[in-house]
Amino acid sequence: MNTILLSINWNPNPELFNLFGLPVRYYGLLWAVGIFLAYVIVHYQFRDKKISEKKFEPLFFYCFFGILIGARLGHCIFYDPQTYLTSFRGFWEMILPIRFLPDGGWKFTGYEGLASHGGTLGLMIALWLYCRKMKMHYMDVVDMIAVATPITACCIRLANLMNSEIIGKPTDVPWAFVFERTDMLPRHPAQLYEAIAYFLLFLVMIYLYKFYNKKLHRGFFFGLCLTAIFVFRFFVEFLKENQVSFEDNMSLNMGQWLSVPFVIIGLYFMFFYDRKSIKK
Repeated sequence: MNTILLSINWNPNPELFNLFGLPVRYYGLLWAVGIFLAYVIVHYQFRDKKISEKKFEPLFFYCFFGILIGARLGHCIFYDPQTYLTSFRGFWEMILPIRFLPDGGWKFTGYEGLASHGGTLGLMIALWLYCRKMKMHYMDVVDMIAVATPITACCIRLANLMNSEIIGKPTDVPWAFVFERTDMLPRHPAQLYEAIAYFLLFLVMIYLYKFYNKKLHRGFFFGLCLTAIFVFRFFVEFLKENQVSFEDNMSLNMGQWLSVPFVIIGLYFMFFYDRKSIKK
């Protein structure tokens, strides 16, 4: 008896439209939507806690550049150091959103390659600088950011889906995607798995903030965010194709190894950090 495999053929044009010669891609647009939603949610928390608007205004810029710089450097250093760190051309392609062409010209491409682990680290450093400047408690700020982070992570994974990147391994599940830009094999839509997981985490975060915010200790939201995101990231990696060839010889891939310290940090802040603190 022949089994009919159901699958979804997936080959969207990553470019939404062209504006004065510059391509506007789903990838960049979804990143922008994710950051905007986080902006709205964190702004609400600042007002809810009656924190000065003047303190909130610079936060967006710290977060935006912290995530962008961290995510870009994380991809280049952790996943493709031979391309970006061994030549003058590679160094400038790491810094600038362009690609140099063989004929000596260049092409605007946007940043092709951003790593979530690097973005997380960049954000944490940027928030430390912000808190020093604004004289705010670091953990109070990262707790507020943590409530909004999952919705941004959801949008980023949808951006990866629109780009047909970070694809899953071949499978026969009926919801498999055929990423035509790669091959014609039905594969796990790993990006969609992550997007759904992060959206559900976002709903949990909103629920906890609304009903239990004053009962949870300082650092809890930060710990929950790190733990949930990177535990899921660790396990979903088993369903993904390796992003770079050197991972083929590793027992765990780079994404899994980088997730482990974030999970440990998250568990510490969930269960051990400043349990007697009172939120303001």
